Amino acid sequence: MDTAIGWYASISGMIAALAIAADLGRRITGWAFALFVTSSIAWIIAGMNGGEFSVLWQNVVLFAVNLFGVYRWLIRKAAPRG
Repeated sequence: MDTAIGWYASISGMIAALAIAADLGRRITGWAFALFVTSSIAWIIAGMNGGEFSVLWQNVVLFAVNLFGVYRWLIRKAAPRG
């Protein structure tokens, strides 16, 4: 998976994880989840191209989780409880 798509998947995932861990606010967290969505798509493509089905299916699930993160942090108007 040492291709451009693989490198994009890795680097974008690391940047998104760092942004979420830094807790820089609701909007940045939402955009970090959007970046995670693109990272998941890249991992799905890399998994298909490389025959790595465990990577592919893991990122199908993470894609859905990250879409929920985008909804929760960028689209939903109510602040999270707690």
